Amino acid sequence: MRPLTKTGNYISTRIGRAIADYKLIEDRDRILVGVSGGKDSLTLLHLLNERRKWAPVKYELIAMHVSTDYDCGRSDRRKLKKFFEDRGIKYRFEKIKIRDKRQARSCFWCSWNRRKALFLATKKFRCNKVALGHHKDDIIETLLLNIFYQGEFSAMNPRQELFGGKVVIIRPLCHVEEPEIGKFAGEMRFPAVQEGCSSAESSKRRLMKKMIKRVGKDCGYIKTNIFRSMSRISREYLQV
Repeated sequence: MRPLTKTGNYISTRIGRAIADYKLIEDRDRILVGVSGGKDSLTLLHLLNERRKWAPVKYELIAMHVSTDYDCGRSDRRKLKKFFEDRGIKYRFEKIKIRDKRQARSCFWCSWNRRKALFLATKKFRCNKVALGHHKDDIIETLLLNIFYQGEFSAMNPRQELFGGKVVIIRPLCHVEEPEIGKFAGEMRFPAVQEGCSSAESSKRRLMKKMIKRVGKDCGYIKTNIFRSMSRISREYLQV
């Protein structure tokens, strides 16, 4: 196993900050980690597993990969299995059917089905939390998508309780930007286990990425500013 690089230590510190800020991981948690096979979920799983060696709280991890019968972002199970076993992480594979193939072309519908499978698995494997690999870029892009296309101010919460608190979604990479994750995955030589989604190139999310990058040339802190705006709301200047 390769030792953590400088980038890895930086991301791990950011994860620690997120855990403290939002109380993401607590003693005796049993966490189901959704692993697509992309750089984000592999980075999250690897670093959460590394933190178990010295973290003051004790928690368990179970990696779960959910695939569908729709040709979207296929992953190599053999490489994923080796990734899990090399790190001594318990794992599960599950394949689900997308009921409506027309809706499967929607990234939202596809991810909704995958999340549903994860939620159902929490009861089966006695997990109280689901960790997802969404990073800062994902969160701010979602905020802008909802503002532009849904007319509402909402995004992904770093910590979100569901079903009366029986299941808690956590996003430990919420303070980490996508380029940092890409750099770390390259340094660690994580296997290329996931093919790209066929609809990703034309998605509205890609449009948000381009817009943020363009505006970022004039405002270097654009991502941090958008992220902070979700907790710095001046209600007296809003129509609520």
